[in-house]
Amino acid sequence: MNDKAAVDRAQWLQARMALLELEKAHARAGDELAAQRRALPKLQLQQDYIFAGAAGPVSLGDLFDGRSQLIIQHFMFGPDWEQGCPSCSFWADAYDRMIPHLKQRDVSFAVVSRGPLDKMLAYQQRMGWTFNWLSSLDNSFNFDFGVSATEQELSEGSMHYNYQEMSPRGSEYHGTSVFSRDEQGSIYHTYSTYGRGVDAMNAAYAFLDLTPRGRDEAGLPFSMAWVKRRDEY
Repeated sequence: MNDKAAVDRAQWLQARMALLELEKAHARAGDELAAQRRALPKLQLQQDYIFAGAAGPVSLGDLFDGRSQLIIQHFMFGPDWEQGCPSCSFWADAYDRMIPHLKQRDVSFAVVSRGPLDKMLAYQQRMGWTFNWLSSLDNSFNFDFGVSATEQELSEGSMHYNYQEMSPRGSEYHGTSVFSRDEQGSIYHTYSTYGRGVDAMNAAYAFLDLTPRGRDEAGLPFSMAWVKRRDEY
């Protein structure tokens, strides 16, 4: 808890203006970082993955839906799970309603998990989400983009996640990947982020960061131990 002593308005305003300068510098640095992100080279994909969707098989190319850019959210839902990850569900509550706005900027959005499609869609109905959710259970997409551990990686205790080797704590991990497609239909991988790289996509965390207690996660068994599915609080 922020236990700083109360001050008069002049003192408060002086401190707030000093912080404002830091916030402006942070915003400018963020703009520069975003420009460097957009300038990254692109990697052409050599295959067009086929996913299971509510209306039947769907290719990665289909997910662009006539647009030139595609964001895929890697949602943790394992093949033997009955419901989705609570933390990924926390994120989904934030991005589900923003998708029409992305479409207006030439960006399509889809969610991919390795769970069975019927269980995923049942969970989606329970949570009231409307985003396009695909199953990669029958392809290598999750493994190729480093968000699922193979049986061999689990047995050996090492997998590549977030651009480094780590000991897997489970089979499924979260992230966000971005793709582009040219006029000839070639698909390119332009960006992926994992771990805390997805924090910026969570509006609830952004609001919590404005409060005196912030995320208030210090002392918890792990940072998101407090998070539950929206209908379980």
